[in-house]
Amino acid sequence: MAKVPPLSIVSSAKVGVEPPRPLGRHGRALWERVQREYGITDVGGIELLTQICQAEDRAESLAEVIERDGHTIYTRAGIPKPHPAIRDELACRAFVVRVLERLGLNVEAVKAPGRPPGNTGGWRP
Repeated sequence: MAKVPPLSIVSSAKVGVEPPRPLGRHGRALWERVQREYGITDVGGIELLTQICQAEDRAESLAEVIERDGHTIYTRAGIPKPHPAIRDELACRAFVVRVLERLGLNVEAVKAPGRPPGNTGGWRP
């Protein structure tokens, strides 16, 4: 009688394709969410997704600096002005959204035609 190999638990959190460069916590989380839902495997798509995830890491890092320093800083003359990193954080976030759109990852799946289920009765006053 053949010996049956032991069973092993497979985690659903593991994605098939690894990023080509190291990512931080936020970028890695985005990578895994996108790969779990879309499974990008082509070279161009992987590179674009890597760039997106690195920009996400940078945006979160800048957000932490802004949170630590405050949204408003003061010049030597005491004049308040917006934190200079706000512009860079917004640029990173705009890049992420723009390239996600370019990859076509912002399109919702087509819904089935027809009426929604429920309330199948006729007209009611």
